[in-house]
Amino acid sequence: METFELLGFNINAWITIVTVLSMFSILLFTKLRSDLVFLGAIAVLFVTGVLDAKEAFSGFSNTSVVIVGVLFVVVSGLTHTGVLQWIVKNLLGQPTSYGKAVVRLMVPVAALSSFLSNTTVVALFVGIVKMWSKKLNISPSKLLIPLSYASGMGGVCTLIGTPPNLIISGLYADKTGTAMNVLATTIPGLFCLFIGVLSIIAMRRLLPDRTAPEAAFEATSEYTVELLVPSDNPNIGKTLAAAGLNDIRGGHLIEIIHFDEMVTPFDNDEPIMGGDRLIFAGQIDEILSLKKSHGFVNADHHVFTMSEVSRNRQLRTAYVTPESSLINKTIGKSTFEKDNNMTLVAVARRGKRINMSPREVVLRAGDTLLLECPPRVNINTKELSSQLHFFDSEQVPNISRKTLISTTIMIAMVVLSALNVIPLLECAFIAAIAMLLFRCCNPDQAMKAINWDILMVFAGSVVLGTAIQKTGIAEQLAFGVLDTCGNNPIVVMTAICFVGTFITEFISNTAAGAMFFPIMYEAAEKLGYEPYPFLIALMVSVSSSFATPIGSPTHMLVYGPGGYRFSDFMRIGLLMNIIILAANIFIVNIVYPLTPLQ
Repeated sequence: METFELLGFNINAWITIVTVLSMFSILLFTKLRSDLVFLGAIAVLFVTGVLDAKEAFSGFSNTSVVIVGVLFVVVSGLTHTGVLQWIVKNLLGQPTSYGKAVVRLMVPVAALSSFLSNTTVVALFVGIVKMWSKKLNISPSKLLIPLSYASGMGGVCTLIGTPPNLIISGLYADKTGTAMNVLATTIPGLFCLFIGVLSIIAMRRLLPDRTAPEAAFEATSEYTVELLVPSDNPNIGKTLAAAGLNDIRGGHLIEIIHFDEMVTPFDNDEPIMGGDRLIFAGQIDEILSLKKSHGFVNADHHVFTMSEVSRNRQLRTAYVTPESSLINKTIGKSTFEKDNNMTLVAVARRGKRINMSPREVVLRAGDTLLLECPPRVNINTKELSSQLHFFDSEQVPNISRKTLISTTIMIAMVVLSALNVIPLLECAFIAAIAMLLFRCCNPDQAMKAINWDILMVFAGSVVLGTAIQKTGIAEQLAFGVLDTCGNNPIVVMTAICFVGTFITEFISNTAAGAMFFPIMYEAAEKLGYEPYPFLIALMVSVSSSFATPIGSPTHMLVYGPGGYRFSDFMRIGLLMNIIILAANIFIVNIVYPLTPLQ
């Protein structure tokens, strides 16, 4: 078995190739959790003997993975003291043109993403950008894609801005014993950001002009009907079931107002009283037929509005996340409403309300739901956030002395690490401990902020990179690139970066960075050049995924709120990929001239 070879690869290499391809396929075509997929891949490589125990679990002790975990605590401190929310509120302003609006949006988003989680930054900005776009009279779809792009391009400007940078720099340090500076990618990243902003302004006509999903919910009188029970109505004293109101065609009863007191939830035995206000949701024409069949009349005032929040309930909009278990199901056949104490009022798809009973709509990823909720419902629980993303989920804390403290901690961490006074890992730990000591966040908030799923993916990415290098796959691919592209280092660099950019459209950029590191490193050494510039170019390329909504978690954050279609990203994203790739290769070779190995 050890001497078996096919196409230059031994049995362990083929096991690794099949494992990686299977993992890609599962991530692309199923809804299995990515952390479980990576854990399964590690298990296969360990059980088959491709990796020994130390190698199989090396990712969990990798410096870069630990840094990412600790940074979650730092970000928790910044979030809970209102630093991020203050920045969002005070930076956007009132620009007078689309070009100025793009600059005012992308620059601060990129700056924040250079030091913080891209996903956190975009999640904070989505709701603000939607409100801001109304003030500017610009469709949100014209600004939400630039928002997501800016977070990705800003992330590459520092080593801590995006996970692939940490992974690649950590692997480089393991290989050479030399740590990269935290600002190693700053100049290339800023140049690519500059080119990216100009490109979006120039290609703004390629950005779709979609109707915001919740625009269908701005006037609730258009899809909710409020009917009054006259004092002489024959249904008075009957239960909802007896009156046939528990199952009406084209809609459903969502609220009852008894003597100005809201009744929700209610059951089929709820009695009907004179003067009751009955609020229905669904198809208007079907519901209005109740006036004739049941003797109801129009209420003199429509009280169930988006702006009217009582002590008993409030309306919130949310979109169905790509990993939601509600996809391909109807709310009526699930226990979602009962489990979360919510009532589905309406469903919109691509900005248009669906004219049928909301509970009968088969839900899709990106559908926008209007939900009636108790005012204190916790919409940030892990269980609920995996199903829906609420537009108003970010609470704005009060700005206080702790806001200044957490800001100082973050700045100190970045400066001390950038000047090589204290290594980044130690800086991150000190910053996290300081956030806890100064009560910028409490231990529970800090632990909840750590995304263990993401850490599992990071660790798995490191292990896959180890397997690719150990089995000789990286070396064979490096030789293959050299045979195809010749001995021109810039051509080789461009070819690998191009493939990396393409691959990262379909898989995690962290996984792409870990897998392409050994390939790029081996190729540079085979050509006789120092790998450092090649790896800087790789960092930028694996974070440059613009052409598909699945290319980045931030794209999926804006996909539903923007009312986008899959093709919307491709129209502008394919050109952006090429433009940023060219800018990347150009600037890296200027800032970091190729140096022959000693």
